[in-house]
Amino acid sequence: MNKLAVAILTALAAASAVGASDGRDDLTEEDRARVAKVTAPTRDFSAPESFETLPAGAGTTRKMINADIFSHPSANLTFEGRQEFLVGNGLFRKDWVSSPSSTQASDGLGPLFNARSCQACHTKDGRGTVPGFDPLERSDTVALLLRLSVPATTDEQRQQLASGHLPFVPEPVYGVQLQNFSVAGLPSEGSLEIEYEPVTVELNGGETATLMKPTYRIENLGYGPMREDVQISPRIAQPMIGLGLLEAIHPADILANAAADHGDGISGRPNWTRDRRTGERVLGRFNWKASQPTVEQQSAAAFSNDMGLSTPLFPSHYGECTKAQAACFDMPHGAQPHLGEHEVPAELMDFVTTYSVNLAVPQRRDVDDARVLAGKKLFYEANCVACHVPKYVTRRDAAREEHRFQLIWPYTDMLLHDMGEGLADQVSEDEASGSEWRTPPLWGIGLTRTVNPNATWLHDGRARSLLEAVLWHGGEAQAARDRVVAMTPEERADLIRFLESL
Repeated sequence: MNKLAVAILTALAAASAVGASDGRDDLTEEDRARVAKVTAPTRDFSAPESFETLPAGAGTTRKMINADIFSHPSANLTFEGRQEFLVGNGLFRKDWVSSPSSTQASDGLGPLFNARSCQACHTKDGRGTVPGFDPLERSDTVALLLRLSVPATTDEQRQQLASGHLPFVPEPVYGVQLQNFSVAGLPSEGSLEIEYEPVTVELNGGETATLMKPTYRIENLGYGPMREDVQISPRIAQPMIGLGLLEAIHPADILANAAADHGDGISGRPNWTRDRRTGERVLGRFNWKASQPTVEQQSAAAFSNDMGLSTPLFPSHYGECTKAQAACFDMPHGAQPHLGEHEVPAELMDFVTTYSVNLAVPQRRDVDDARVLAGKKLFYEANCVACHVPKYVTRRDAAREEHRFQLIWPYTDMLLHDMGEGLADQVSEDEASGSEWRTPPLWGIGLTRTVNPNATWLHDGRARSLLEAVLWHGGEAQAARDRVVAMTPEERADLIRFLESL
């Protein structure tokens, strides 16, 4: 092991000693010692760690590996929990229709929308699909959403941003998100077009890689021009597995990641966002910029923005139709008095949330393979684990029993990091800047294309392989990325083999 690798592993050990469990008010002193021991970064890469095959603890699924591997319930769910999960599964998959309709419990879609179902974006509960890199193979941009924002121009907007009551300023005509579909009789907002420019990267050992640099433009605007200073951010749908366990990570453990010195100038920081249920500013955990605090709120926001459906947290029956789109508010909605005041009533929302927090993480594969172990060592030595923190023990007092006190291996610090200009979208969201992104979990990443053969990686799906995803890393991750470039071809292959085992 070279001196640099020893220094990095020593720094990791020191960072873990900062005391992730010290602020854990859910643990006894005995628990804290146990948690500190099992979550300490390994320095032995000759064999797998204990319980490494079970990335979601007792909730890990051991089902057969096939295209449905991301769609199974947590293995430790009760019988009643499984019944609720199955109902939520039906709601997650069902297509909604516009109003009025004979199917009164399934209407209310739109008036503006991006998809008719949750499953349309999260293909088999995994990653979404970009329209395609070959112009002749382009499809509709269903799973690739386009976030819209503009700079604040009034004191009121600046105050709302500063107080956290507004995560960003929406485009005044088109709102927070471009909806490329609409109900009959109403124009859609527009369409997204993508062009890719190949960029060649030289790698050690005589190899090269070709990255695809995207350029985005909006065409066929249905409601007049956008503001000239509009900022756009494409976002691909993320995998649904393990979300409840990520929600059950204690805030103290996430904040300890931010406080630790990981080397390489890495300084992850939390995003603080508004909890619509309590009205308080809380730790953000979900979506690409960690601007949603809970799975429930993330799901409700998707019902509103992506499908135009009202829920208790987002009560508008018209989704995010803006005041400039007056015809939108003349369309019928799907709220039925005998079913509740929202198109997706609280009871149905609870089923969808139960489903979303209990999609199981698959069992690890080949953890004792020599190449996987070699790749794991390289992953640590490159300091990838500074952001992709391997493991946690969830809180003893988690809201759901099946998520309590589980040793999990998600490979994320749940924090924001500056990823450099190459990945920057210039769109701020709550406290996240235009170049910051939340570290995505890596569990299940090796099964991405087993679930969706057309899936790609990164926030906008630009990376066609795991190596391309690594090579796009910049900013705080530049040093780790450069170490991967400097590896021999055999070492890079081992690193990818490790990622594919997750």
